[in-house]
Amino acid sequence: AKLGCGGKRKGDKGFFVEPTVFYDVKDEMKIAQEEIFGPVQSIIKFKSIEEAIDRANNTTYGLAAGVFTKDIDKALTIANSVQAGSVWVNCYDPGTLQAPFGGFKMSGNGRELGEYALHEYTEVKTVTIKLPQKNS
Repeated sequence: AKLGCGGKRKGDKGFFVEPTVFYDVKDEMKIAQEEIFGPVQSIIKFKSIEEAIDRANNTTYGLAAGVFTKDIDKALTIANSVQAGSVWVNCYDPGTLQAPFGGFKMSGNGRELGEYALHEYTEVKTVTIKLPQKNS
């Protein structure tokens, strides 16, 4: 990978980096295979939507995906095919409280936010009781 811009430490406290862009990223590289929680963008070229979907799904993670396009059919094809807990189209991480958030595969269990988050605080139980028959 080649560093396009950024990559320097931001501030003198904590572990922060300035917004960073890498290009010429290959699928087998660590920055393409792992989740980076920071302002880091890896640019990976593709030739077809099918190739992009296959490559996106060829990781052990699936937290989120972003699609930027003017073609809503392509956006829906990608959103339905990519193995990610959230897919953002023409935006990135809008973060609404009503929408459940959580990943697929190794990107987490369960969901935060929205109605689905309530399931994390419940435990379902079935109770079956045989009642005597009434002789009337």
